Amino acid sequence: MLLTDAIRLALRAVTAQRLRSFLTLLGIAVGIASVILLTSIGEGIHRFVLAEFTQFGTNIASISPGKVKTSGPAPTGIPTSVRPLTLDDARALAHLPHVTGMTAMVWGNTEVGANGRIRRTTVNGVGADMPHVYSIKINTGQFLPDEALENARAFVVLGSKLKSELFGSANPLGARVRVGNLQFRVIGVLQPKGQFLGIDLDDAAYIPTARALELYNRDGMMKIDIAYAQGVPAADIVAAVKGTLNTRHGREDFTITTQEDMLRTLSNILDILTMAVGALGSISLLVGGVGIVTIMTIAVSERTSEIGLMVALGAPRRTILGLFLGEAVTLSAIGGVMGLVLGFGLAQIIHLAVPALPVHTPISFVLLAEAIAIVIGLLAGVLPARRAARLDPVDALRAE
Repeated sequence: MLLTDAIRLALRAVTAQRLRSFLTLLGIAVGIASVILLTSIGEGIHRFVLAEFTQFGTNIASISPGKVKTSGPAPTGIPTSVRPLTLDDARALAHLPHVTGMTAMVWGNTEVGANGRIRRTTVNGVGADMPHVYSIKINTGQFLPDEALENARAFVVLGSKLKSELFGSANPLGARVRVGNLQFRVIGVLQPKGQFLGIDLDDAAYIPTARALELYNRDGMMKIDIAYAQGVPAADIVAAVKGTLNTRHGREDFTITTQEDMLRTLSNILDILTMAVGALGSISLLVGGVGIVTIMTIAVSERTSEIGLMVALGAPRRTILGLFLGEAVTLSAIGGVMGLVLGFGLAQIIHLAVPALPVHTPISFVLLAEAIAIVIGLLAGVLPARRAARLDPVDALRAE
């Protein structure tokens, strides 16, 4: 039998019982739509979260005081206190090979007053390289100048929201601002950056690290972040940092976290979540597969005499098997296309209704979903098709 004839017979069998075929198609379509919709939302959230973490750049290593580990009692005579990260440590790390930027950080919450207004907000002690390290841009003025860490002048850069709260639409450059009990001069305003993990990055002030140590009465930094050149393995940077700080501290009393490692771990977690929600949606496909088995079994029973006549006329049993498998695959393939359209349409409607909810449908998901629909149809049609192919022609003709 020619392929065109087989396709024509399969389509004719599908259209002969329109309502029954539609309900079967609907079962597959709902399953595929569920998979597409859930995986689209999962992939969209995946991309959104990664974009949030990478908005500050990907080649960043963060060094914080204290070693994250579990150990027994300290040997006698060895102090257990953690040595703070100092400005000298920060300076040494800034001169490591492949390091393109360094910012030593101290932060806290305090009152910022200017122009007759007072606002309690986050004040960050940072270095002059912060815009480079975190991919931050200046809106007006300039960022903190590159000066000796211990002798940095009392300058402050305002986040866009803090500037609006204190100065409204007026130009704040050159104005005096009181931060805690210290006086600073405004030299710049940052471009809006938005929120990150619930932290408003625009509602903050940025002062030199040494001034923040004085403001918060601290003797060491809370962390040191360094940016390194593209293409340099994170392991090389970690090794260089460990070698430098071990030499300075005499032991490894610090923790290094790279953006690359964090993003890899986060991506793996989000991939698992996306597959999990897709698996939940695929349960509906099992229901659709059961529907195809049921419909094909009924079709074999209804067309017993037709099968007997075809076998009596010399049709090979593999042709009978192929016809019923083709009918099952046709049902599932058409249902898959309907499900793709339905799932993609619902995903776009949700995105339009809730713009904050990211939705993304990769083409690989679309192709995989359609392939799954066809495979389900093939598997679901095997048993009914084998039953049809094994019918005895004499008994089949008598069934009329």
